[in-house]
Amino acid sequence: MPIKVYGIKNCNTMKKTFDFLVEKGVEYDFIDYKKQKPEAPLLESFLEKTDLGSLVNKKGTTYRKMTDEQKSALESEETAIPVLEENPSMIKRPVIVYKDGSLTLGFDPELIEGHLK
Repeated sequence: MPIKVYGIKNCNTMKKTFDFLVEKGVEYDFIDYKKQKPEAPLLESFLEKTDLGSLVNKKGTTYRKMTDEQKSALESEETAIPVLEENPSMIKRPVIVYKDGSLTLGFDPELIEGHLK
């Protein structure tokens, strides 16, 4: 079973991730949020393994354009999940889910390689 890589295809961080995985000969399935919006059960499964603060990308333009009220909705899992479902570009990229069920967020070659062993 290949690992699963979640993100947005045209993201520079995703391109680095794809190049890295190809270079390492790693088989992976890519799930593009633009073609398949993340649903609550998937986001909840991520949040079982990481915290909300790590999952939400607060450095992107989508977050910066939000009102204070919208941003405050991202402080609790209950209110954040619907926001992330509608704005998947706000999810840190990539989310990589490994064969053992663990996951990593963002492009960190050493961390990713440690999970591939």
